[in-house]
Amino acid sequence: MELKQIVEIGKCLSNQTRVEILEWLKDPDANFPANHTGIPNKDGVCVGTIQEKAGLSQSTISTYLGNMERCGLLKMIRSGKWSYFSRNEEVIEKFINQLQNKL
Repeated sequence: MELKQIVEIGKCLSNQTRVEILEWLKDPDANFPANHTGIPNKDGVCVGTIQEKAGLSQSTISTYLGNMERCGLLKMIRSGKWSYFSRNEEVIEKFINQLQNKL
């Protein structure tokens, strides 16, 4: 993992709501109701569902999720007009390992 990605992930984690989103997505079945389109929560949680739980505007949550996807913390899949987000465990693990090794 390059230093630039480590810094970008650090920026994403400097916001309480973004950290909470990562926590919620760690166990989506416990934190979100089942998706209405039949996509299992393990494959991603709908933006609207995340937005409802966070209690922030749709545009704010979309910005947060987009930033988290760009730095690699989240993965997104599309189903029709819906976007679903899940954690990118591989990147999260690499980030944690880099912090342990570098700091």
